[in-house]
Amino acid sequence: MASGAETEIAVPSESVLEWVQKDKRRFLHAVYRVGDLERTIKFYTECFGMTLLRKRDVPEEKYSNAFLGFGPEDSHFVVELTYNYGVDKYDIGTGFGHFAIATQDVYKLVEDIRARGGTITREPGPVKGGKSVIAFVKDPDGYIFELIQREPTPEPLCQVMLRVGDLDRSIKFYEKACGMKLLRKIDNPDYKYTLAMMGYDDEYKSTVVELTYNYGVTEYTKGNAYAQLAISTEDVYKSAEVVDLVTKELGGKITRQPGPIPGINTKITSFLDPDGWKIVLVDHADFLKELES
Repeated sequence: MASGAETEIAVPSESVLEWVQKDKRRFLHAVYRVGDLERTIKFYTECFGMTLLRKRDVPEEKYSNAFLGFGPEDSHFVVELTYNYGVDKYDIGTGFGHFAIATQDVYKLVEDIRARGGTITREPGPVKGGKSVIAFVKDPDGYIFELIQREPTPEPLCQVMLRVGDLDRSIKFYEKACGMKLLRKIDNPDYKYTLAMMGYDDEYKSTVVELTYNYGVTEYTKGNAYAQLAISTEDVYKSAEVVDLVTKELGGKITRQPGPIPGINTKITSFLDPDGWKIVLVDHADFLKELES
């Protein structure tokens, strides 16, 4: 019996690494903290053109949430803003980079944001040595948003940029643990950085994670502002088994074993990547039920 049990455990562990590549996943939301929920909702809806999708207050836990985006949560990537009662300021740290929004006219969007009192940190124009037209703006809490000029896209909220200390290690981690694909990799020796676009579909049609490595920098501060990225999965238990295997090889750790959240019953598992960035995997069917409730 003992040898049979051992075989049963070993076989799924090997095959589950292949399963993660077939799991139907998509980015659900990025979670981060803000100092004034109403102020940020106003800025995102009026300046960026997002829609407030839902809002909830949890007085027993002393926090409120707001979900905003460019389409419904069952099909679009959104931001989940968290306001903790009485906390009006957070440290973004040096590791978090920016979010990105695709728009057909960066120049017009920048002028609209400027007219509403927004802070422009890079004026619109082509990137150095390229043709892409971009701009950077800062929201009321200091989060940076890159505005990228593109043709109409089904996913305007198109990037989350995080800085990492070892790009090749991070690429392997996100491929193996999260089932993402390396969509493209760009090295820019003039500005001493390399970046990798990771995701589940074409970056011009879907949201991606932009991992950035700055030459010679292996560690960053995380601050307490940006929280996590949530991704759907068809099986949190198999997903956790994959993550456990990959963290043993590449680093990182599981921070919450798979199972239902008390009171909600949505099954999740969460973990840290090798740089300490948190990812939550959410049962897809449970997530859809949660939206209906």
